Amino acid sequence: MKVISFVTQKGGAGKTTLAVCLAVAAEAAGEKVFLLDLDPQGSLTSWGKTRTADSPAVDAVTPAKLTAALSAIERNGYTVVMLDTAGADGPATTAAMRSADLCVIPSRPTAFDVRATKTTRDNLETMSRDYVFVLNQCPPSSRGSRAMDGKRTLEMMGLVASPAIGSRVDFQEAALQGLSVSELNPSGKSAHEIAELWQTLKKNHLGDTAHGKR
Repeated sequence: MKVISFVTQKGGAGKTTLAVCLAVAAEAAGEKVFLLDLDPQGSLTSWGKTRTADSPAVDAVTPAKLTAALSAIERNGYTVVMLDTAGADGPATTAAMRSADLCVIPSRPTAFDVRATKTTRDNLETMSRDYVFVLNQCPPSSRGSRAMDGKRTLEMMGLVASPAIGSRVDFQEAALQGLSVSELNPSGKSAHEIAELWQTLKKNHLGDTAHGKR
């Protein structure tokens, strides 16, 4: 079983949205996925309550119970767990980082967001945890100057997963309905980007998940 934690000090970077959309994409690719909410704000849990589909499973957990929760989830045959965290340092974020096989650091292509990722990156380096940046909420063209500037800056600090994820209404509408973008608009650009991002993360950073290896 692989554990992916979505972490960054900056609020509004899109951790929850990426987590739910990637979870649905991972299930479509054959994984059995569990989503865990460590953010007191509970956005992920709210999405799960709005959702009518039975999967992916969604629950909230405290930092003190995370290790036990992960063990129970693994015993139940899940191949991927995704952890959503608050946009600030704290016990929950630290626990999520330490438990992860991979930490995903989303960043919008703005100077404030990109700079804020450095603290998160430094903490992960100190913990010797694997991480990758994801450029999120980009202008419609991922080749726009702002997105490219953001990518170049992030690449100076570590690996940046492809593709960059565009800022589109699909993401907001899907969240309101308890859906992912691939369910709301399967043929849309957002759905294709999320599916491609999942394949990138799995191929380059997670190895064999289908057989429950951790």
